[in-house]
Amino acid sequence: MRLDEFIENFADLFDETDPDTIQATTRFKNLEEWSSLVALSVIAMIDEEYDVEFRGDDIRNSNTVEDLYNIVKERVEIE
Repeated sequence: MRLDEFIENFADLFDETDPDTIQATTRFKNLEEWSSLVALSVIAMIDEEYDVEFRGDDIRNSNTVEDLYNIVKERVEIE
């Protein structure tokens, strides 16, 4: 699992946000398009792409895209 692939998968969830503006340090909750629906899409994407159980608390406790990635990476390595 690579950070750049995770960022690409994350950016694909947005319709109106330029994918090039989403980086590891992006504070995703500050994105204009961020919503509870996108949050659910993030959870579904992580489950589908990485087979990792991800919860709303994981999103609430994260600030950047890299924070999300690190949680997923840790859980992938444990399994």
